[in-house]
Amino acid sequence: MENLTPDPQLLRSLGKLARGLSAIFWGLPTTLIVCAETARVEFLQPFELIPAILANGLLLYGLWQMSSFQRQERPWRNALDRAKLLGLINLGLCPFLFWFNHMPEQTYFRDAIFVLIFSGLFFLFNLNVVLKQLGAMLPDETLRHDVNLFTALNRWLLGAWLLIIIVAMTLPQLTGLWTQLNPMIQFLIARAEAAALLFLGLSPLAVTMALIWKTKEVIFDSVFGAK
Repeated sequence: MENLTPDPQLLRSLGKLARGLSAIFWGLPTTLIVCAETARVEFLQPFELIPAILANGLLLYGLWQMSSFQRQERPWRNALDRAKLLGLINLGLCPFLFWFNHMPEQTYFRDAIFVLIFSGLFFLFNLNVVLKQLGAMLPDETLRHDVNLFTALNRWLLGAWLLIIIVAMTLPQLTGLWTQLNPMIQFLIARAEAAALLFLGLSPLAVTMALIWKTKEVIFDSVFGAK
């Protein structure tokens, strides 16, 4: 039987793709935890801006590693470019978490964090588009079906998260309606909003991480012959 020599350039690009997926897999929860702690508590204060910048930089590093794979595929390239742009926005805005912790009375810092939250939401949304485009190029029908199904679910959940945020922001502005509600009802609505936002925010993150892990396994098993 004739031995087929693997294309060295393809193997290098797949190796970078696997490293990029690993960086994003670990970078997603790290960025969430580090950014939340930077804005809320004093635990990371001795390190100042460094943890938040490094965490967001890890996500950008992963995307840049992945960009060497299938450069000729325009939908894949466009999705990656959008994700990198949003990652750069997150990187530029993350120092405001540290400054807001020191000067919470500054409305400018609060507004910057608000923009960072929405940018992070759109980053996760577009990362699912990246995974969908990647799944379409890999030779695994099961992975392709799972990626199409769960990335669509994630995008719906993130859209619902955005809708609840808009409702939570506009409802108190309707002072005639909001002030007439019983304080207990206002408390229950606020708690329900918080629980819904927590579920709709963390569920897509967990599913995205699972898809990243499965995609990386397919690369190792199917391409590098792990089986």
